[in-house]
Amino acid sequence: MHIGKVVGTVVATRKDENLTGCKLMITQPLDSFKKPIGNTIIAVDTVGAGIGEIVVYTKGTAARIGANRLDAPIDASIVAIVDNVDVYNDLLE
Repeated sequence: MHIGKVVGTVVATRKDENLTGCKLMITQPLDSFKKPIGNTIIAVDTVGAGIGEIVVYTKGTAARIGANRLDAPIDASIVAIVDNVDVYNDLLE
């Protein structure tokens, strides 16, 4: 699982039929300190996340399982909205 921040939405009126009803969110991956890393991804939202929220997302087969759509072309899905993140710096060495 990974931490990210929802930074936008995607609307696609024409898409794979297995994605019908899926809310697509643009998600910026974050490091442990909530700093952006890498490129944004598009993730299927399974928990009702909104713009600006910190989320947990999963990738690959776990993403399809999380979205309960095993036959859909899903590579990432949002599976939790984060309330708090605590990082203990002295344990990172």
